[in-house]
Amino acid sequence: MAHFFCCRSFQAHSVSFKISFVKLASYEGTSSSGAIRELIGWNDEIKNKTIVIIEDIVDTGNTIERIVGELLIRKAYEIKIAALFFKPAAYLKSIDIDYVGFEIPDNFVVGYGLDYDGYGRNLPSVYTLVS
Repeated sequence: MAHFFCCRSFQAHSVSFKISFVKLASYEGTSSSGAIRELIGWNDEIKNKTIVIIEDIVDTGNTIERIVGELLIRKAYEIKIAALFFKPAAYLKSIDIDYVGFEIPDNFVVGYGLDYDGYGRNLPSVYTLVS
């Protein structure tokens, strides 16, 4: 069991948590295919657990909807969503994004972990892809 330390009112708190990964993909090139492919599946017990989904980017919301649906089927106790980038102009769903790092325009971005068909993840900043 790992520990996470956070600061609130200058007091450190220790919270035990477990990290797990699910990998889904919906993009082909620069546009969403609408179909979500499961690349790495669900391996952990979720029932009665608080789940925090950490997303790199939320645009249409199709992937978030799929993940939340799966967590509800598995009877998660509470679901929170955090996204580094959020594209409100592209978002089509009604699921609340609880924590947003940056709201960005509806452009295709690469770098700092975001890719275009597997390329560009290693770029040291975030760039808008232009064609």
